[in-house]
Amino acid sequence: MHAVTSNGAHIPALGFGTFRMSKDEVLRILPQALRIGFRHIDTAQAYGNEAEVGESIRQSGIPRADIFLTTKVWVDRYRHDALIASVDESLRKLKTDHVDLLLLHWPGGSDVPMAERLGALNEVRAAGKVRHIGISNFNAAQMEEAVRLSDAPIATNQVEYHPYLDQTKILQAARRHGMSVTAYYAMANGRVPSDPLLNDIAARHGKTAAQVALRWLVQQPDVVALSKTAREARLKENFAIFDFALTREEMAAIRDLARPDGRIVNPAGLAPKWDD
Repeated sequence: MHAVTSNGAHIPALGFGTFRMSKDEVLRILPQALRIGFRHIDTAQAYGNEAEVGESIRQSGIPRADIFLTTKVWVDRYRHDALIASVDESLRKLKTDHVDLLLLHWPGGSDVPMAERLGALNEVRAAGKVRHIGISNFNAAQMEEAVRLSDAPIATNQVEYHPYLDQTKILQAARRHGMSVTAYYAMANGRVPSDPLLNDIAARHGKTAAQVALRWLVQQPDVVALSKTAREARLKENFAIFDFALTREEMAAIRDLARPDGRIVNPAGLAPKWDD
């Protein structure tokens, strides 16, 4: 598997996401994901499964140094002291002395100044508890603000990204600052597997529409994709995207699927004013 290098972080281009996975599901499927070869694991304080992620990694026998582990600070922990304490709590649950990437989960939902949030992120990084810092669900202007306020480089912005959502402005902002974009909701809430174009392209390559969508993401420069499933068969399918490549014409055709109403994730009070 290739990695995306962004501001010093070497992030495996395909990650295993644990959003909306129960504790039992994590304990059942994450060990299988690790056996198959996943080495980038994404969780968050708000997911309620950090402890199970940590236990699965511990029992896997895979050296901690071989795993790229991401978690996120929830919006009610953005005050300086609360953020520091929350990171210590996450590390205890994850059974590790550091995470490779720590993100601010949403830009909204808190009145804590962005400078305070970034200051605390920089502090835990300087203390060695976090290797790299990043953001999630920020619009392009907020990305610029985060870069300006942070002493350490921002590694990534984790956002919704799939064939039906144009993220050109986010990608351009990321590339200006050496950042990556980490894509979640790659299956567009179940829309991808039944898409006629994606299935047509998949048939040409002997793949599935889901594999084509994931390949489309990771084949773009500076893009990391998160996959998620609780099914072992789908797990193997999601991982098998590095043995084929899409043509320039196929990449463009998939990009043309984007629509103005393509966004799925837009929680009131947490989400920013998105880029047009």
